[in-house]
Parts: sequence; C-alpha cells; structure tokens
Amino acid sequence: MSYLLPTLTRKKEVDTIIRDTIDKVLVVRFGRADDAVCLQLDDILAKTTREVSKFATVALVDVDSEDVQVYVKYFDITLIPSTIFFFNAHHMKMDSGTADHTKWVGAFHEKQDFIDVVEAIFRGAMKGKLIVNCPLPPERIPKYQLLYKDV
Repeated sequence: MSYLLPTLTRKKEVDTIIRDTIDKVLVVRFGRADDAVCLQLDDILAKTTREVSKFATVALVDVDSEDVQVYVKYFDITLIPSTIFFFNAHHMKMDSGTADHTKWVGAFHEKQDFIDVVEAIFRGAMKGKLIVNCPLPPERIPKYQLLYKDV
C-alpha cells in the first residue's frame, strides 16, 4: 500500500514537507516498503488518508535512503516502523505510557486508533500544546523494550 502514499527519499523532500505543511498534522512514517509491520501500518495509513485529509497529511520516509540518515539519527529511528508527528514545523510529542514520547513505534491495531491519535494531536496543537496524552487504552499501545548503550 506504500505506493498510494508519497514516499520521500531525499532530505530536501523531508525538509520541504515539514516546512510547508501548515495548520495540519504531518504524519511521517519511517520504515521500509518490504517490512511486514510497515506494510500493515501503510495499509492503515492509506485507508485513513481521505478521512483525516482535513486535518492531517501523511508521508512515508524510506530509512534505507542514504540522504535521510540525518533524520534517522536525529529521531533515533532504531525500531521500524516509527511514526513522527509535526504541526506547523513543530515536532509534536505524545505521552502514550512508553519511555519514548517523541514517536509512535509499531503499527496501529485498527484505523480508528490512528484517527483518534491524529485527532488528539491536532486538537492539542491547536491549543498550543507540544505534548499530548494518548487517547488509546494501554492495551492498544504497542509495547517494546528500550535498550540503552553505554549508560
């Protein structure tokens, strides 16, 4: 389903979409087009793009592209898929009960989960917040273990 969504492979493309998306949530999925979990997430993103089009834009970033490695390192994309949210070029964070508030790691369970998260981020951003609470119940949030090197 990744062919239905814009795929960014160059740093300049990522810079441009972050800078030019105004008054909408920008949903950027970092991952690979051939990964099974990425394909599951891409399917949900493609099916909901029209429903969230009034308040969100969705784009995909290929983590294997050499030109976007600066973003992969900056956002610490170690697990894929990782979804990052922006609003008016500001990085939006979400407290989902996990150790990392900067991104959503893994796929959403269903379309409505994605819509709820994007809507919560949009409503919070319109109120001037840079971090919002996750509207999903804890059992619907993917769990993962963070491993820290040299700590």
